Amino acid sequence: MSPRTGLNLNTILKEAAQIANEDGIEALSITTLATKLKIKPPSLYNHVDSLHDLKKKLSTFGLQRLLEYLTRSVEGLHGDEAVVALSKAYITFARTEPGLYEMSLNAPDAKDVVMHQTGEKIIELVLKVLDSYQLSYEESIHVVRGLRSILHGFASLEQRGGFGLSLDVDVSINLLIETFLLGIHSKIRGK
Repeated sequence: MSPRTGLNLNTILKEAAQIANEDGIEALSITTLATKLKIKPPSLYNHVDSLHDLKKKLSTFGLQRLLEYLTRSVEGLHGDEAVVALSKAYITFARTEPGLYEMSLNAPDAKDVVMHQTGEKIIELVLKVLDSYQLSYEESIHVVRGLRSILHGFASLEQRGGFGLSLDVDVSINLLIETFLLGIHSKIRGK
């Protein structure tokens, strides 16, 4: 069976992402996706090997989308301004594309070169943002891990309804980022 004209992997991944974002990753199946694309389920197998393969490709697609959000957010910015913008972009990605965010967290398959390269590009971007703090490479990696932990923790709690009080969550994340930056500045002064 030849592939449907106009149907390609990118179109499939965009539709799969929409299902994951709107209904959760659990709602994504070959049948659901085929229905959304208005094709028969076997037609998808011209582009993906299985549901597992689809989800693997969607994980890479999600990580690439996260990289796009982060890259756009820091254009022309440096120092604290760049860290704040990057942090807000991360939270925005988790809020606006929750299914893709969840998929982007999957540990990469050792053979998935594209996912590894995308992950490395994200780390390189964050390290570049941290350049102005004149940290050692090792300190910068620790800072990257810390920032990721803070942002992921916040995003995960928010997605699961963990912030039930009526206080503005944007004020909370801003305070958290400011506190993180104060820690970096304190570390720099202490050298």
